[in-house]
Amino acid sequence: MPKRSRRPRDLNELLARSIVDQATGAATPEPEEAGPPKDPAAVELGRRGGLKGGKARAAKMTADERTAAARKAAGARWRR
Repeated sequence: MPKRSRRPRDLNELLARSIVDQATGAATPEPEEAGPPKDPAAVELGRRGGLKGGKARAAKMTADERTAAARKAAGARWRR
């Protein structure tokens, strides 16, 4: 199931809320965009795997498999 994104907030709505919060002294906490801090070792491991992933996959494929994958990718691009 696709993830549902929240509707974009109206700038006037954001401004009105901040004015009301300042006037009443009720400061609402800002939502965390990044989430909890990530483990640098895990980030490095994931990056290392991602950098070599496509090359390693292509090295394992036969010429016919690479051609088929390229045709499928081109078809997906042109479909949009």
